[in-house]
Amino acid sequence: MPTPTTRTLLLLSLLTAGCFGREADHARASEARMDAPASVGAGQPMDQSSAEFANAAPEPARVGSVVPNAAADPTAMPSMIIRTGQASLEVDSLELAMGRVQLLARSAGGFIANSQMQAGAAQQRAATLEIRVPSSRFDELLNGLAPIGKVEYVNVSAQDVGEEFTDITARVANARRLEQRLIELLATRTGKLSDVLDIERELARVREEVERMEGRLRYLKAHVATSSLTVTVHEPAPVVGETGSGGVIGEAFRDAWRNFVNFAAGLIASLGVVIPGAALVLAGLLAARWLWRRRHG
Repeated sequence: MPTPTTRTLLLLSLLTAGCFGREADHARASEARMDAPASVGAGQPMDQSSAEFANAAPEPARVGSVVPNAAADPTAMPSMIIRTGQASLEVDSLELAMGRVQLLARSAGGFIANSQMQAGAAQQRAATLEIRVPSSRFDELLNGLAPIGKVEYVNVSAQDVGEEFTDITARVANARRLEQRLIELLATRTGKLSDVLDIERELARVREEVERMEGRLRYLKAHVATSSLTVTVHEPAPVVGETGSGGVIGEAFRDAWRNFVNFAAGLIASLGVVIPGAALVLAGLLAARWLWRRRHG
């Protein structure tokens, strides 16, 4: 049984022989055309060599509606821009603002892809909505933010993926040609079973690569066709506390009282060290006075 290395070399030799055979056919067809008359009338049949050459001319490979000839002409590179943005709005009412953002998305021909809301007791009321609209109406969406609330910031980024799209399109075309050649070899190969299996494995690999690249092309076209804007709406931060809490001044008085209580507690706790020390000092003074009186009395 041949080793994997031998199989690989055999497959390469088959591919090379097929390419040389194709070039030889094209050369013979070209010579036949040079020997043929300069023009062929409408009623004159084309000779066999010229017919073979005409049939052998490859057609331009296509992937969807994209012709990969753009890879050979840099000026034909498509303009493909992916636009994304982020915006922040300060609003008076969170629920009302969310409804107006949803209405703006529908009026621009888009929809809300994702949404998130936070309204906890210790949190600022806010919501985040991701809007997807057709790329041609992205500017209309941005202009519609001002009537909803106070616009704090708007950040828009653009990514040009035209070069990547053209490169992948050309690679798909080349892989399709290789796939067709492998199919022809597989149909005409009558040698060993191991050689046929090697060609089938190579054909499966090429097809898998084509599917992966075509998936990337679909992803790029989908993101170029639509733009996304992430809008964050939030209510103003509260200046005073909750109703009945006494406000900021009341909270300041409570903090001052707590600080005083903590200071008094610390002072009382320190008396456990100060009082015994003071008693010892007083006892020492009394003893010294008694001794002094006894000597001089």
